[in-house]
Amino acid sequence: MAVAKNGSDRPSFSRFKPSGVKQREVKRFLTALLYLLPSLVLFTTFTFVPLFRTIGLSTQLTNPLGIAVKFVGLAQYEKLFSTPVFMNSLQRSLLFVAYTVPASILVSLGLALLGNLRLKGISFFRGVFSVTIAVSAATASLIFKYLYHPALGSLNYIFRLLNMDPVPWLISENTALMSVSIGTVWLQIGLNTVILLAAMQGISDELYESAMIDGANYWHKFRSITLPMLGSTFFFLIVVDMLAAFQAFTQIHVLTGGGPLDSTNVLVFSIYREFYFNGAYGFAAAQAVMLFLIMLALTVFQFGVLEKRVFYD
Repeated sequence: MAVAKNGSDRPSFSRFKPSGVKQREVKRFLTALLYLLPSLVLFTTFTFVPLFRTIGLSTQLTNPLGIAVKFVGLAQYEKLFSTPVFMNSLQRSLLFVAYTVPASILVSLGLALLGNLRLKGISFFRGVFSVTIAVSAATASLIFKYLYHPALGSLNYIFRLLNMDPVPWLISENTALMSVSIGTVWLQIGLNTVILLAAMQGISDELYESAMIDGANYWHKFRSITLPMLGSTFFFLIVVDMLAAFQAFTQIHVLTGGGPLDSTNVLVFSIYREFYFNGAYGFAAAQAVMLFLIMLALTVFQFGVLEKRVFYD
């Protein structure tokens, strides 16, 4: 009788699961699905259904009531790239992101470094740094609208006291977008500072003590320990702040209304104007889909490329 030299001819039972195990796995799956059902219903109702309806609307011509009357395929998307409105809005959105995201992260990093100092009464300053978390975008916009006022604004009043020329903050196409960006940075730094400060306090003191023994100064410790250990936090803030900047609307609506001369007419505000004022429902839907694709592409790039350079402790 031939005997197998190895165990390869023996029947493998590990691939076959008893029916009881399969039943338990199905039961766990159905139980988990039951717990997830409320979230799935909400996501489907308020995210997926509007998304697919927007995509469908972008391929239609509509009457003044927003009812689709004719299928035009990709004609609305061809119109996007042939009209200066969309290209200007896209440029303004990219500039707005470039103005706000790096500045908010850098300012928040400086405030977090100050808040991380072990000084008496530092808790009070940490509260001051994070106060903007409790301020809404509309409230912040009204505050800055007063500060930017050409006649009554505090900023230009200070400039006059210093014998400097007043700045046309919101009434010049050269300064309007930057002015809105400054208010957005101020609004964002509170949350960013809290997140960075929490990440700094999670870094082990043993790393800094070892560096001190090796003779490292503050700059060396900051460059070689603090920054690398904050890599995952920076990545999170870049993703969140960039998505928030692309979706900024309240600041634009309150401060400039898209002007002057469409210098602050970012994509979200352009969608709002085309839909509610111009009645171009299909064109507005096409812009919304393009904004979604841009944000999706940037997010995929960030997670596919930038995340590989992030150090996770």
